[in-house]
Amino acid sequence: MPKTEQKLNMPALLIMGAKDYCLKFPGIEDYIHNDASMKEFVPDLETVFMDEGNHFVQEQLPEQVNGLILGFLESRISP
Repeated sequence: MPKTEQKLNMPALLIMGAKDYCLKFPGIEDYIHNDASMKEFVPDLETVFMDEGNHFVQEQLPEQVNGLILGFLESRISP
């Protein structure tokens, strides 16, 4: 099956815990921290790393995550 180039052409928010165990897989941390790599597929991507967050940051820090989501959505609303 041939691969097709796919891009997400809409605003996107990635919230990650800085202590997420997924970042330990070879190459993942460099890839996610490299905005150019990520923005190749998601050009309008905003990435937020939460210093004390782990893989389940939405459960660990729900108020902060909700605030980030609401702020992201509010910044994208047309006046």
